[in-house]
Order: sequence, then structure tokens, then C-alpha cells
Amino acid sequence: MLSVALNLGFVLVETGVGFGTGSLGLLSDAGHNLSDVFSLLLAFVAIRLAASHSSKRFTYGYRKSSVLISLLNAIILLVAVGVILIESIQKLLNAGAIEVNASAISWTAGIGILVNGFTAWLLIPKEDHDVNMRGAYLHMLADTLVSVGVVVSGIVIGFTGWNWIDPVIGIVIALIILVSTWQLLAESLRLSIDAVPEEIDPDEIVEEMKEVPGVADIHHLHIWPISTTQVALTAHVVLEDLQTMPQTIPALKQKLKEHGIGHSTLEAEVPGSPCESHDCG
Repeated sequence: MLSVALNLGFVLVETGVGFGTGSLGLLSDAGHNLSDVFSLLLAFVAIRLAASHSSKRFTYGYRKSSVLISLLNAIILLVAVGVILIESIQKLLNAGAIEVNASAISWTAGIGILVNGFTAWLLIPKEDHDVNMRGAYLHMLADTLVSVGVVVSGIVIGFTGWNWIDPVIGIVIALIILVSTWQLLAESLRLSIDAVPEEIDPDEIVEEMKEVPGVADIHHLHIWPISTTQVALTAHVVLEDLQTMPQTIPALKQKLKEHGIGHSTLEAEVPGSPCESHDCG
């Protein structure tokens, strides 16, 4: 929440200076930093939703809502990118009439380097333990570099008077946002239709499950996201001997947890079971 407060405050400052100086570089960077606020809020909301309790109607609680929020966030960002590109191109076509306060651009973006860099530093202890936090950390690290680009544009304008640099920087930043937003949109769409998360390889999961002593085969495997941070799995496990089930099933569940699959339901079978050759799940 400290990260959210810092970045939201900086977005307001950068937007004000951007309108005041007519800098599309600053305004587009403000839009990018606003996406940071959404990313940080998404990580926060996802954590809260992941802890939601189940009910008779919502057996997984409200965890799936984090995927829908991610999808909505991506759509809003795509609209913002379109606005930034249109304004930047219009300003580039009228570059001769552009008047930009290079000093204001550099100082404001310089503050952005400090804010984004400090926020990334705050997230370092958490980024190894949570996918959303890792995404927020990488987003903030990238934005630190974007702010460096805006500072450079301000310096170049100050020394050369090439005011057209400002809308060009605006276009470049918009394209950077477009790449990350497109990836967010694609992943959100996949998660919303229960596709296997990108970081999980189903073939690898099956092979490692088969390596557990007592497991003869794995079939009817299903893997899907419960939320942006939690994954579920169901599978039929063919055991060489059903008497080994009390040891084998816990071993399989532990191996799945090592791959980030914390919710698994495994149905034990013996060789020759009807479900081995027919669709039972």
C-alpha cells in the first residue's frame, strides 16, 4: 500500500506538470505510472481475494475475480495507449509549434526515477514468493528505465531545442506500454478460460508424477487457475498397488506443491480400471 500511495502521488504530480508544460512525454509516462498503480493494486487485491472463504454458491470463494480484474486492467490500458499515440502523432505533425519546458520535464522524470526505483526496492523481498508481486517488481524496474528516457529527452531538448523529441518519446513509451499490456491481455484471456498457466508444463508435471514410487500411469489430467496466484489440478492416478495409496498420494501432492499447484484432487485406480480406456473425468 505504501508503493501504491507513492506512485499515485507521483502520477498526480507528473500529470499536473505534463499539462502545465505541454509535455506528452510526461503525460504518457504518467499513464504508464498509472498502470503501475493498477498493477500494485491488482497484486494487493489478488492477495485478498485469494484468502476469500468459500460458500455453497462460490466453492472457490471470489478468487477468480482477480483474473477478471486483470482482464479489465488490460483493456483500460489499451484504451490509454490509443489516446497517447493519437495525441503524440498529432503533436509530432505540428512539431514547429511545440514549446516544451525541458527543465520541468527532466526534474519531474528525475523524481520518477527515485519513486519507481524505491518502489522496486520495496518489492524485492516479496518478488520471489508471489507471481503478482514479481510482475509488479518487474513493472516498476522497467518504469525506472522509462523515466530515465524522459530525463534524457528533457536534456536533449534543453541543449538542442529539438522539441519534436518530446512526442517521439511519448510514442516510444506508448509502444513500451503496448507490449506489456498486450502480454497482460493475452495472459488474462487465457486464465479467464481456464488455460494452463504459462509457467506450468503439463508434460513435465505428468513425467514427474510418474517418477513417484508406486505410480504406474497418469491420465485425465486437468490444470486450471483458481486465481492469478493459485492453481488447481485433478488427475486419475493408476497405482501398481492400492495398498500404497496412503503414502503415494501425499507424495504426489507434495511434488505438485513444488510446482506451485497447491490445490490437487487425485483419484486412485488400479491397472485395468475402466477409466484407463474411457473418458471418466
